[in-house]
Amino acid sequence: MITNVSLVSVWVKDLDDSLAFYTEVLGFSVGDDVRLGDDFRWLTVFHPSQPELHLHLTTPGKPLSDDLIAAMRRAQDEGGLPGVGLHVDDCRKTYEDLVAKGVEFIQEPAERPYGVEALMRDNSGNWLVLVEPRDFKPEDMEGFEYE
Repeated sequence: MITNVSLVSVWVKDLDDSLAFYTEVLGFSVGDDVRLGDDFRWLTVFHPSQPELHLHLTTPGKPLSDDLIAAMRRAQDEGGLPGVGLHVDDCRKTYEDLVAKGVEFIQEPAERPYGVEALMRDNSGNWLVLVEPRDFKPEDMEGFEYE
């Protein structure tokens, strides 16, 4: 029986650059960093408050097809790949801190029925959603539209 989610893959352009971004900019910790042969590196990071969930930082490559690798690289270059959602205790303060570190934001913090939300990109172009959550009911979403 499945007991939890333990690993989520995030497609990145460069493993070392992404490792630095996730650890030095976002405050994650290194999980596994293992080289398996000359051309494969198993690299994970995790948030210190949630060590049971690792983000697997990986680059598009074999055994994926050449067409899929090319398509993923194009999507990365366009900044259009979805990433992960991150809970924060103060979205506006986190936004200010990350802007000061040079992080690119697609959307500044905005009030939503479910909390305060901001949308940023990691250094590989993946979208990361910051959410300062609040309690809401499904009816709170009635009439709400994303801008």
